[in-house]
Amino acid sequence: MSVFFGSFGFSHALWFLLVPAVLLLLMLRRGLGAQSAISFPNLSILFSLGQRVRQSASCLSLPFTFLSLLFCVIAIARPVWRTESFNRKASGIDIVIALDVSLSMDINDFIDQGQQVRRIDVAKMVVDDFIGRRPDDRMGLIAFAGRPRDASPITLDHKWLRSALDKVQLNDRRNLGTVKEQGTAIGSAISAASTRLDARDSKSKIIVLITDGASNSGKISPIEAAKLASDLGIKIYTIAIGTTEGRVDPGIMRFPYQEFDLPTLREIANLTGGEHYWAQDLDSLWRTFSTIDELEKSEAKSLIVINERELFIWPLGTALFFALLAGLQFAFNPMPEP
Repeated sequence: MSVFFGSFGFSHALWFLLVPAVLLLLMLRRGLGAQSAISFPNLSILFSLGQRVRQSASCLSLPFTFLSLLFCVIAIARPVWRTESFNRKASGIDIVIALDVSLSMDINDFIDQGQQVRRIDVAKMVVDDFIGRRPDDRMGLIAFAGRPRDASPITLDHKWLRSALDKVQLNDRRNLGTVKEQGTAIGSAISAASTRLDARDSKSKIIVLITDGASNSGKISPIEAAKLASDLGIKIYTIAIGTTEGRVDPGIMRFPYQEFDLPTLREIANLTGGEHYWAQDLDSLWRTFSTIDELEKSEAKSLIVINERELFIWPLGTALFFALLAGLQFAFNPMPEP
């Protein structure tokens, strides 16, 4: 009910001041009008044929006339149905998240509520929260392992983006992962993200790179890709994710070592004017994204658009209907002369 009264209204409600005048006409319904200038006595026989019906039916003409006038006033007052829509305007900050989906992201060296969780799961959880806190930024998603893959275009539709993030998964024995090629192509991921951002007309372009590995594949080195991104005015935030104890399973790597390359990730951030972070636990990962959120402030701009759908046709049609009924009553059952 509250939704109805919040949406329904009248554009020119002052016309309802005519209602007392209509009521006044109803009060004067018994007044006598002027006598007719010409009489037709030869029709008196026809009038007398339906006198009994007239006395009962003619009493309906006045209520029909009153209702017709009342609905005319309602139509003139212009009833409308209002709906509000929010027209969001992008902040001018475009962000591409480059998420590592190599097999090492399957290591469960993070703790969440007392339970061991995989690196990919905590990364997706924190990234999803980051997306939710920046509704006015256009954002995209690139998943990479041995090569980059465009998981979501740069968009303001964050519902679509978060759905794409949720569908990102590591490769498995059935080869159903988001990226089939194994490895860690950090340089290719930066290059792919830079290409997408370069095509955008925005005041600020940012890459958030999340990885737990050292670059070991791809046709371009991470440092070379970072220099090209810097020339394009793109800032890169690098996040190394994983603990010092975390290691790749020996079944994947015969001689496991600490996966991420901190010096290279730090150099990538320095070359582009970004920042480097190392998230060794869930709390530090949350703080990392909170810091990035604070560093890259966006200005929220939104407009409320009110759409009005005209409804006057309905009371106008009702008024014509009652006017027609009143006219028929007067035509076929005229009031007898006093």
